[in-house]
Amino acid sequence: MPKPRKLQIALSETPYYHLISRCVRRAFLCGRTETYNFEHRRGWILARLHQLTRMFAIDIAAFALMSNHYHLVVRVDTTKAALWSYQDIIDRWQLLFQLPVLVERYLRGDSSGEAENQVVETILETWRSRLCDISWFMRCLNGILPTIGDRIPSGDWTH
Repeated sequence: MPKPRKLQIALSETPYYHLISRCVRRAFLCGRTETYNFEHRRGWILARLHQLTRMFAIDIAAFALMSNHYHLVVRVDTTKAALWSYQDIIDRWQLLFQLPVLVERYLRGDSSGEAENQVVETILETWRSRLCDISWFMRCLNGILPTIGDRIPSGDWTH
């Protein structure tokens, strides 16, 4: 039985990792079949990778998009994430996720006291760790693919 990703990754040993994600049920990620052309997805996947590398403390060292899978070689930069201010973390997080009410109040300066600020700081430190986590990176990359595919007709994937 394969080990979960969290048991395979030791950032103290190396910040570089080779990641692979495959399509299921003989589905196509990119490329062409006899009846369909999925090449339009390639540009969208590259745009998503670019967006995620701006958000996460994870850099793409190399990649290959194949017809039914992709390979990524990534570098996790925990030092960069440690230097981010709370505002940096919020700015990055809200690129993909809606902010909780407590964090919005913190941004406006409307927090009700020290206890609320401590809760917000705990949330922000959790986000900091997630923004340099390979599993969260892959979740944000892979999780959106079926959603977009279901929502947009196959020939209309232009963004």
